[in-house]
Amino acid sequence: MSDGHTPSGEPPRLNSGVAHNARVWNYWIGGKDHYEVDQRVGEHVAGMFPVIRDIARADRDFLGRAVRLAAEERGVRQFLDIGTGLPTADNTHEIAQRVAPDSRIVYVDNDPIVLVHARALLTGTREGVTAYIEADVHDPDAVVERASVTLDFGAPVAVMMLGILNFVLDHDKAREIVRRVMAAVPSGSLLVLTHPTFDAEVGGEGQIPAMEFWNENATPPITARGGADIAAFFEGLELLEPGLVSCSRWRAPGSPAAVPQYGAVGLKP
Repeated sequence: MSDGHTPSGEPPRLNSGVAHNARVWNYWIGGKDHYEVDQRVGEHVAGMFPVIRDIARADRDFLGRAVRLAAEERGVRQFLDIGTGLPTADNTHEIAQRVAPDSRIVYVDNDPIVLVHARALLTGTREGVTAYIEADVHDPDAVVERASVTLDFGAPVAVMMLGILNFVLDHDKAREIVRRVMAAVPSGSLLVLTHPTFDAEVGGEGQIPAMEFWNENATPPITARGGADIAAFFEGLELLEPGLVSCSRWRAPGSPAAVPQYGAVGLKP
């Protein structure tokens, strides 16, 4: 998923000549919304770091388990999905509205390829609401302001940040983004987050050369972080069991292999 941030603050333009994260990610999970350049770069990265496809699938499966937890166990009926990426099967609104048809979901992105496909996201139940807003994760106040048209920030919200903060290269800025968004939601809200890591205990060493190649050949630039830095995003929140773990293992049945992408859900007390 990508925020499509541009330094000028202007909406980014679609460039089919340069590989882009949203499209390459779509390629890795078996979608069809990508160009030849995305396939070429995606294959090269997968050759350097074969587990990347496992990461993509594990991240998607984590989303499903986390949304079901929020809707079924916590009774959350509002979801703010920041950096949604390209629509595929079982998007946030589809999972949430199967549990509770009156769920309200706001998708946030300003990636040009996502904008092209935004209509695919704007379908949901009659009882609920599924909305899409164009905003940049680097401007959390704008995200909250625009989302407030659809969401009631007086009631709990599940804030979804899956694979998005890795595109905010400055760690202090990334922490500030999380703080500002979570400050806008009330007690009982959740932070649902995944983030790539270079930690060796989950096989993350290969991320570093693969990301170096990515940053030289694709957009937007990306970074991995250690577990301690990722855990810092949950400051002031209560981590739900099993805490910060490889996203493939978070509340997953059986004993799946670890992937170098951490996942966790934090509760705002």
